[in-house]
Amino acid sequence: MSDSKTRDRLVRSQYESYPYPARDPEDERTRLITGSPSNIPEVNHYVFGGRRDLTAPFNALVAGGGTGDAAMMLAQNMTDLGIPGEVVHLDMSGPSQDIARARAEVRGLTNIRFVEGSLLDVAGIAPGLWDYIDCCGVLHHLEDPNAGLAALASVLAPDGGIGIMVYGEYGRTGIYHMQDMLRTLAPSDDMPDSDRIDTAKRLTKALPATAWLNRNGLIRDHLHGGDPGVYDLFLHSRDRAYTVPQIVDWVAGADMRLVSFIEPFLYDPTWLVRDPRLLKRLEPFDAITRAAFAEQFVGNLKKHVFYAVRQDNDVTAPTTDSPDVIPHLVNQSAAEAAELMPPGGQIVVSTEGLKVDMPVPPLARMMVGLCDGKTNLAGVHAGVQEKRPEMDYETFKVQFDALYKVMSVINRMVLRLPQWPVDDDQLPAPCPES
Repeated sequence: MSDSKTRDRLVRSQYESYPYPARDPEDERTRLITGSPSNIPEVNHYVFGGRRDLTAPFNALVAGGGTGDAAMMLAQNMTDLGIPGEVVHLDMSGPSQDIARARAEVRGLTNIRFVEGSLLDVAGIAPGLWDYIDCCGVLHHLEDPNAGLAALASVLAPDGGIGIMVYGEYGRTGIYHMQDMLRTLAPSDDMPDSDRIDTAKRLTKALPATAWLNRNGLIRDHLHGGDPGVYDLFLHSRDRAYTVPQIVDWVAGADMRLVSFIEPFLYDPTWLVRDPRLLKRLEPFDAITRAAFAEQFVGNLKKHVFYAVRQDNDVTAPTTDSPDVIPHLVNQSAAEAAELMPPGGQIVVSTEGLKVDMPVPPLARMMVGLCDGKTNLAGVHAGVQEKRPEMDYETFKVQFDALYKVMSVINRMVLRLPQWPVDDDQLPAPCPES
């Protein structure tokens, strides 16, 4: 059997024996796991420029859906917002699909369809065309990620998009050292998986402080993910990571273009580099060169989340130019956001050990509290004017733009245009993020 076929067999065996991530369907009664990509307001913003009429049928494919996080979020969003259509959960692991199916049953979701198979065969088993495709944590485990992305692009609607997560090279420093050592200590061809996992656990405990894994300090899946987390992190038979330039070239090779990384500030030196002379030196470079610099500068990106569309799709994200545009908070209610927002000054954004100070305007708390996902900018201004009668729209707009500048780059606020009507009783109650 060829090395490729052997790795195919090992990957399938892994996810059948150790479905990942580990999930208890009963937990669906108390929480919805949310995140990026693939929550509906975010997809509308980045993939459809805020212009998608989501009262029309919306059909989404979750390619390599595993135990179901993305499928649950998409299907629940669609159910709560009254959006017709379906979510297809595609995965080659029957046991993983069993967990996802049980989660959907606990939630009472009826808009998910399950298809078992490889995403490489998507044109035959789930041909679409799909308005949206989610593919998180999958393509970097394929023998040929180029073929995988091309297969997904082939079933994408002309105006559709893909939300992708792949591993980041620099933030995973130490993981590949561990994988190399475990190929010596725990080879896949002559040791039971239980013994291999035990060996991996013993090795992590035996590492000195000087080992790359311990010097990194950001790697925690093996501490909190149980045996599936240990296996997926250290014993995976096929695992690669990407840098920003590699992602851009990879996406272009599938005749697609990258719309945005999430969260955008992590790829923009303007928010990260405080030395003005260094920033001046970076000014002439294009966005991708600057993003590649930012990735190396912060050093903590363990994964890259991004949205991509067809190369000939010229969609752009909506702006605050029109008073009709509607701001929508991401994974947070207006009340929650207002409680956390200071009345002007600075907010501190923390991610994987990185802390960045960002300025917010004096009326930040008041404005955020009015962003309920239904009210347009004119309505937010009217709400502010009730307490500040002297504030005209132009003055308000200056402050709102300063707020949006920050909230958008940390992916806490997106925009939509009013073609998508939402009734008051349709908005879902936010669930705690897991």
